[in-house]
Amino acid sequence: MNAQDIIRSIEAEQMKTDLPVIYVGDRVRVGVKIKEGDKERVQPYEGDVIAMRNTGINRTITVRRVFQGVGVERVFLLHSPRIDSIKVIQRGKVRRAKLYYLRDRMGKASRIKPRFDRPL
Repeated sequence: MNAQDIIRSIEAEQMKTDLPVIYVGDRVRVGVKIKEGDKERVQPYEGDVIAMRNTGINRTITVRRVFQGVGVERVFLLHSPRIDSIKVIQRGKVRRAKLYYLRDRMGKASRIKPRFDRPL
């Protein structure tokens, strides 16, 4: 057993199995565990998936939302222990793998059309 097999076996133990199928353009709600002092709570973060990167345990999604007129983007490791839950709210109809052009759009121009042919 070489080093790569050992690393793959450790990564396989850490990977989550209950993740939904996520596509670029989807609106998702991510439950993030926040630790304040000795208490822990789950904070929801809802936005559009504008990018997906990597595979396996290093898989990340970039979620963008507009809060009080300011665009906020967060990158989430899907298999991180800080991610409590991920729920797909709406499927989006897009024709690009990366939606970075949404950074330049404001208001209604930044909306993504809903897609109904994929199940939630």
